[in-house]
Amino acid sequence: MLVRSGIILLKYWFSVSDEEQERRFKNRIKNPVKRWKFSPMDLESRLRWLEYSKAKDTMFAHTDTKQVPWYVVDADD
Repeated sequence: MLVRSGIILLKYWFSVSDEEQERRFKNRIKNPVKRWKFSPMDLESRLRWLEYSKAKDTMFAHTDTKQVPWYVVDADD
């Protein structure tokens, strides 16, 4: 509907591997300068990594179209 009305829609997904996310979280916990970035929600998200990944796959299955594809960016760097 948005595209048919003339809107240019770009969808980007910044993908971070489970291993990289774990490394970043551990770094935030250890580093006092970065510790402020760590929240209780971060802990919860680590516990739900598999569920979030499945939900992302389902979302892509329903919303990745030829007219408006998802662009996946490797964000491990």
